[in-house]
Amino acid sequence: MHRMASSPPPSNKPRKADSKPSLRERFNAMRNIGPFLRLIWATSKPLTLTSIGLRIIRAFLPIMMLYVGKLIIDEAIRLVGLGIGFDSLSAAWHGGQLDHLFWLLVLEFGLAIFSDLLGRLVSYADGLLSELFTNATSVRLMEHAATLDLEDFEDPDLQDKLDRARRQTMGRMSLMGQLFGQMQDAITVVSFAVGLLVYAPWLIVLLAMALIPAFIGESHFNALGYSLNFQWTPERRQLEYMRQTGASVETAKEVKIFNLHRFLIDRYRTLADKFFIANRALSRRRAFWGTLLAALGTLGYYVAYGYIAWRTVKGDFTIGDLTFLAGSFRRLRQLLEGLLVGFSQVAGQALYLDDLFSFFEIEPEIKSPANPAPFPMPIVQGFVFENVGFRYPGAERWAVRHLDFELRAGEVLALVGENGAGKTTLVKLLARLYDPDEGRILLDGRDLRDYDIDDLRANIGVIFQDFVRYHLTAGENIGVGRIEHMYDIDRIRDAARRGMADEVIESLPNGYDQVIGRRFKTGVDLSGGQWQKIAIARAYMRDAQVMILDEPTAALDARAEFEVFQRFKELSDQRTAVLISHRFSSVRMADRILVLEQGRIEASGTHDELMAAGGRYAELFELQAAGYR
Repeated sequence: MHRMASSPPPSNKPRKADSKPSLRERFNAMRNIGPFLRLIWATSKPLTLTSIGLRIIRAFLPIMMLYVGKLIIDEAIRLVGLGIGFDSLSAAWHGGQLDHLFWLLVLEFGLAIFSDLLGRLVSYADGLLSELFTNATSVRLMEHAATLDLEDFEDPDLQDKLDRARRQTMGRMSLMGQLFGQMQDAITVVSFAVGLLVYAPWLIVLLAMALIPAFIGESHFNALGYSLNFQWTPERRQLEYMRQTGASVETAKEVKIFNLHRFLIDRYRTLADKFFIANRALSRRRAFWGTLLAALGTLGYYVAYGYIAWRTVKGDFTIGDLTFLAGSFRRLRQLLEGLLVGFSQVAGQALYLDDLFSFFEIEPEIKSPANPAPFPMPIVQGFVFENVGFRYPGAERWAVRHLDFELRAGEVLALVGENGAGKTTLVKLLARLYDPDEGRILLDGRDLRDYDIDDLRANIGVIFQDFVRYHLTAGENIGVGRIEHMYDIDRIRDAARRGMADEVIESLPNGYDQVIGRRFKTGVDLSGGQWQKIAIARAYMRDAQVMILDEPTAALDARAEFEVFQRFKELSDQRTAVLISHRFSSVRMADRILVLEQGRIEASGTHDELMAAGGRYAELFELQAAGYR
């Protein structure tokens, strides 16, 4: 099974899917904020500095605008108190009495324009930074996924983790804006608090007492929201699967023939309705308690407002002071409430970051040694399986066990056996997609684990029955077999000729530049047999020392498969090769045949030797041959 990196933070410990995160877990999750900010900083230092710098400047504008507003009101009241009695605006303007009021208005107007400009610049910087961060994190996600073991991808729990991590790469940039916005609001809070402390310090205490209940409530419901999303991860994957299955070109034929659309829609609707009901119940509780707790904050504001009004009536404050203090208290209440609720939301989002960072902490078990042995060029002796056993994680039955045989250099070896006999598992062990649970596999006398894993796989070309159909050009579909020669058209053409795919490609409208598959508008779809020839050409593109064909010709008729295997044997001269096929007429050309039964080697020899022995191979061969008589 996959392993976690050493000493993971406590917040990454496994937790029951149906439990609400504890207070300790929520605080521990805040440890993710530091690595998250470092990721943002690494994404683009200039944009990060720009976003933070603009926010710091913008943080002081609200108190400045409010104070200028106070000065405007005081100046207007002063002018009214003078009893000058202006006949007209023009006369007052030319008399100079409105000069001070005018410049105060110009200043407030300028501050408003400047604040709007800063806001747009912040949004622009954040948008660019968000796009870069999402791209960089998605690339890192794909790079890390590429290092994981094949068995990790066959683990449903890791699939859930990967699904959550994938969603976090797209959804966590709101956290960046929230963190930077909270920093801006904190600076603004300090500026307002200083103003209030000058006039009435106890108002700050009143404000804090009124807001704490709302903070506790928001924190509680954020934790419940995360728990609900965590718990429903498998169902979310099912919903996505139903959506894809019900509306994709790969499944359209069967969906129509079997009239499956009603079944798929009903299954989707059932799951979606359950998730909707769970979300609705949580939203209702959140709305009720949020309204009730927010009312406490509103009560605190009006108590303070009444106190300020009383002091103004007494003559302690001017009307401008009243406006400034009331506005400051109102904004301070909003900002503090936003900070407290925001802190709770940040803690909640930090829990989601656990999904991303815990995925990055998964370490593969199959990896290259610190000082790998040089890979043999060429392979001289070949492979030796010594008492090799392997079973899949969570399985009770061994997939293969007690395998003892040699695959000699330059030999063409065929593997035959019924489904589930262990043929594909053996091939995966050979390519070190898995490591044995028992025994070892040697290559030229050294354990496969001693070699660099990239060197090993670069020298093995494998085409599985369930090969990937890349929705790329025909040339690129072959070129991926040796990515460093992706656009070497001569090598691609040679591989296509060897794999008998050249005639298929020449029939396409744009030849090697034709996009194949139906995913894109310009794509041309191929038949199953044509796709398989492309896949076989991909194996020849690799030009590896070891060639493995794991039933890649299942969609071809018997004659076409025989021609492919005959060509393969001719072109595999001096190469080590492994063939897997259910058609015994095709594998008889191999130098040696291994018969697998329930994960063990039942017999080994040439076609003639196995037929003479009269065992399972002969029985299965005769049964298959009878079908052609």
